[in-house]
Amino acid sequence: VQLVESGGGLVQPGGSLRLSCAASGFSFSRTTMNWVRQAPGKGLGWVSQIVGSGIKTFYVESVKGRFTISRDNAKNTLYLQMNSLKPEDTAAYYCATDSQGNNRGQGTQVTVSS
Repeated sequence: VQLVESGGGLVQPGGSLRLSCAASGFSFSRTTMNWVRQAPGKGLGWVSQIVGSGIKTFYVESVKGRFTISRDNAKNTLYLQMNSLKPEDTAAYYCATDSQGNNRGQGTQVTVSS
């Protein structure tokens, strides 16, 4: 299993970023995928989940209406569109095959600051 995240960076409050996760080594289209994040000094926290078909999605309350998870099974790629970013969204973001983040990539840093 290999998961490689990209797309992080520094953005001002209210800005947007799109994270990507390239997956390989397993049956991506049959796997429910997750985004988790770790803010400075805190533990991993689940952010969002999408089932293999992409039909159902789930979000932690704090990002509902601002973040959108999606996937392209033909490209074995997972996405997280993040809009209206807030300073409290600052974290390392990981894609993972489990909601606890035990099987995750190396992460991409998102910093929201003016």
